Amino acid sequence: MSNDEGMTKQNVIRHIVRALERIHGPTIQRPNDLTKRSHSSFSPGSAFTLIELIVVTTVIIILTGLVLSTVGYVQKKGARARAETEIAAMSAACESYKADNGVYPTNPDTNALNAQTVGNPCGYQAASLYLYKQLSGDTNANFQPTAKSYFAFKPNMLGTSPTTTTDACGNTLTPTTVSYIRDPFGNIYGYSTIDNPVVNPSPTPGYNPTFDLWSTAGLTNSPPSAADQNQWIKNW
Repeated sequence: MSNDEGMTKQNVIRHIVRALERIHGPTIQRPNDLTKRSHSSFSPGSAFTLIELIVVTTVIIILTGLVLSTVGYVQKKGARARAETEIAAMSAACESYKADNGVYPTNPDTNALNAQTVGNPCGYQAASLYLYKQLSGDTNANFQPTAKSYFAFKPNMLGTSPTTTTDACGNTLTPTTVSYIRDPFGNIYGYSTIDNPVVNPSPTPGYNPTFDLWSTAGLTNSPPSAADQNQWIKNW
């Protein structure tokens, strides 16, 4: 190969490299000659340092925590709003029931349950089931109403399960029977007529002389403290 041919080939390579640099930026390394290997385009200055990676990771973790806490707050606020709506609707249904029957839904279980002393929703099952039967007209709790309905319960308000299972309170849940009325926090609604002298032969101080209806808002302390009850959603 002549010197002229070698110089011509080097000039062609240089022109090609310059064109690539204009397209891709200055990361393409230009060879000085045909035999010299080009240096790597990846330099320490263009990479993330360990400190930068730590800072970025920390920021991501902080932002993730903020997002999760915000989501949790929104979900809890939504559950409280739903419980308030459901309690108001069931209270109105109880008034309609009384207008027809002369008394609010009551039996020994509702007369015995006291919101002042029982804060664990696991103790509400029997009274809650009775309220469901009376307001829904489904007196056998098997989705086959046999009496007048005063309230249309949504599926997510009912203590049921797609398959037979046991809940945290030990209640058996099935797809064909109702075990209780479920609040938006996954617990059992409380219903009491303990302080109603009309329906309870031995009234004990509760909160309302008619009926008490409440959700513990996810709390399970029993007996409940004043601070606990301040967080409950209730009709008093």
